[in-house]
Amino acid sequence: MKVKIISDSTCDLSPALIEKYDIAVVPLYVLTGDQMRRDGLEVTPEDIYEYVERTGKLPSTSAPNLGDFIDEFHKWRAQGYEIVHFNISSDFSSAYQNACAAAADMEGVYVVDTRNLSTGSGLVVLHGAELAQQGKSASEIKQLCDAMVGKVEASFVVDSIDYLYKGGRCSSVAALGANLLKLKPLIEVTDGQMKAGKKYRGNIDKVILNYVADKLRGRDDIDKHRIFITHTKCSPVTVQQVRGKINELAPGFEEILETTAGCTVTSHCGPGTLGVLFIRK
Repeated sequence: MKVKIISDSTCDLSPALIEKYDIAVVPLYVLTGDQMRRDGLEVTPEDIYEYVERTGKLPSTSAPNLGDFIDEFHKWRAQGYEIVHFNISSDFSSAYQNACAAAADMEGVYVVDTRNLSTGSGLVVLHGAELAQQGKSASEIKQLCDAMVGKVEASFVVDSIDYLYKGGRCSSVAALGANLLKLKPLIEVTDGQMKAGKKYRGNIDKVILNYVADKLRGRDDIDKHRIFITHTKCSPVTVQQVRGKINELAPGFEEILETTAGCTVTSHCGPGTLGVLFIRK
């Protein structure tokens, strides 16, 4: 039976990758003021930057509802597809629970909790899409992707903690201290949750390269199939420097893919955030 790969919009895969691997996307919702819009379709990161600058407030996000998932799953089942659907970590959103509830009354629909976000989830989605291209069944893809989830290494370094402060994720004292000391926090995804890691200090461009070096130097446990450079509003020069650092410290990747983070990561971290995300062996 044909297999359709579906993801929620937090996977941060580029339109080119979504088209290449024939992935369907169920968008989350983003609330800016009194406007509720669909992530990636009716609202973009640029809209979020404008909203925060204009109002001083962060937008809120909400999961696709049960009906959204039922409609999407029915559409593909009616065309004869089995389905494997991928969600942002169940610790971040109710999207996974809603997708499971929608799948409970349908045969041939499997839901994967990626225990991650952004292209950390995207890595698992693309693995599922490649397995589908190889002719694996939906149940096989679900099993193999579940086994891969714990091997994803996802992290980001953040230029400013203003968005984290506005979102209530750090205190005003911590925000003031970080800004005065020019601290750039590392955010790591561990066991499905975001946790603060090392605090870098200095110019963001230098910090980003130091962060990439910390993540890649001396490693022999990295799967060299692909690595993502995912960022929010970083300059092309910075991204190119990161690409060079990857080739220097961990040569041999089959793919080094650049993507711009979508509305969810943008709402949490703000502009100037960059991460390198990959799979461990």
